[in-house]
Amino acid sequence: MAFDSLAAFLAMGGHGPYVWAAYGATAVLLVGVVAHARLERRRLMRDLRRRVRREAQLAARQHSAASSVFHDEGAPRES
Repeated sequence: MAFDSLAAFLAMGGHGPYVWAAYGATAVLLVGVVAHARLERRRLMRDLRRRVRREAQLAARQHSAASSVFHDEGAPRES
């Protein structure tokens, strides 16, 4: 092993604070990127579900309106 003790490993020959701060900052940023990606995915899926639901409602309304127009003109109504 390159270090005699755990304290020597943590001190890194006097460079420990810089090394561990760099590791800490990297870990925080990686966690932040993963969290942001998960939140964006959740938001996108929610928006897509809303869009599909809204388009289905619009299609149903258009189908209903088209059926009532044909019925009003005396044409047989579709079942």
